[in-house]
Amino acid sequence: MVEGRIKAAFDSGVFVLKLCGDVRLTLCATLDAQAQRLADLPGLRAVMVDLREATNVDSTALGFLAKVALAVQGRVEQPPTIIAEHPDVLHMLDVMGFARYFTLVEAPLTDPPALADLPPVEADASGLQQRILEAHRILMQMSDHNRHEFQPLVELLESQAMGPVSR
Repeated sequence: MVEGRIKAAFDSGVFVLKLCGDVRLTLCATLDAQAQRLADLPGLRAVMVDLREATNVDSTALGFLAKVALAVQGRVEQPPTIIAEHPDVLHMLDVMGFARYFTLVEAPLTDPPALADLPPVEADASGLQQRILEAHRILMQMSDHNRHEFQPLVELLESQAMGPVSR
């Protein structure tokens, strides 16, 4: 698999986030930084997420894509758009409940502006674990299916985060 990359551009009020290759939890700090940036980005009118070149998007990365939608909720007129062509990716987005938070399309209305690779945001082991936990909590809020699917993982991560309990 091709190592994951994230590209972005902001042009005429439209923020485009493009995920390429194998997008996994190692890129979640970068996705988190973009979600936080969008929450305060002046002049934001629309958000587009392009998954056409993504070969895999793991659940942690999906959680941070959901965070992107939550970050711009109420700030933009339309829900963010996700462009995905691969039937497996479209099915996964459907099962995870992304249609409630995004507009899912198979082709963009216009080509996105020139995209620049985002520099990876580093995270230590503790920061990575916290981001994995946050991503899965967000996914659990999206649907009953996700709540059932990710509850055991969230409980495990929460117990690890608390460490040993002294009695």
